[in-house]
Amino acid sequence: MERPDLPVPEISRARAAERATSLAAHLDRRFGRLDAVDILREAIRNLFRGRIALVSSFGADSAVLLHLVAQVDRATPVVLVDTGQLFDETLAYRDELTARLGLTDLRAAQPDAERLARFDPEKFLWQSNPELCCRLRKVEPLAQSLGDFPAWISGRKRFQAATREELPAFEADGARIKVNPLAAWSAEDVAAYRAEHDLPAHPLVKHGFLSIGCMPCTTRVKPGEDARAGRWRGLAKVECGIHTRNAMESEGSGI
Repeated sequence: MERPDLPVPEISRARAAERATSLAAHLDRRFGRLDAVDILREAIRNLFRGRIALVSSFGADSAVLLHLVAQVDRATPVVLVDTGQLFDETLAYRDELTARLGLTDLRAAQPDAERLARFDPEKFLWQSNPELCCRLRKVEPLAQSLGDFPAWISGRKRFQAATREELPAFEADGARIKVNPLAAWSAEDVAAYRAEHDLPAHPLVKHGFLSIGCMPCTTRVKPGEDARAGRWRGLAKVECGIHTRNAMESEGSGI
């Protein structure tokens, strides 16, 4: 029975999310144990042909997933969330990998200039309200850029953080399907693949940056620390919001 107190758009989003949850569980049971490249082939060539994008940070481990996707289809849209506060090294790395792998559809998700002028005119929102900063610079732009894509590809892995330990290969993210082909990979798997294919490392990795986001909120990782310990150091924050379940649903994005 429908709840009469919910506006129609909310009911529609709830139903879409329920369908996505059911579909993701089905896809994970059917394809979740395949090798990463086979998961990508299914997702890119069959399940969501012409309707799926890779969202890449062009960070420390990004070369591996970008290389795998390029083996399947170099024309797969690749979206970088360009917050306006990325390291120059990240932008240079983006250009290097795009050229080397022959990627033909690179897109940038950028924050709305008017909203930044309103909420972050001095570019210090990361310090006073990091959650809002991430929403303005990451969550909202990505929601806009993904548009009508019913699915997208993420490079997250279970070993990266406690919040990712149960990560499936296919999951629901609001009304969309998120594909995590590297979910089961270890840090050793990533390093071995990168070495096997002679993929360049992000230039900041050699300086101790093992998880690389925006410049103000990324620090070096000390020996023995979790790879993501350098993100939002000193704050009770471990995710930017893009990968928080249904975080962008309130934006009407369908994510």
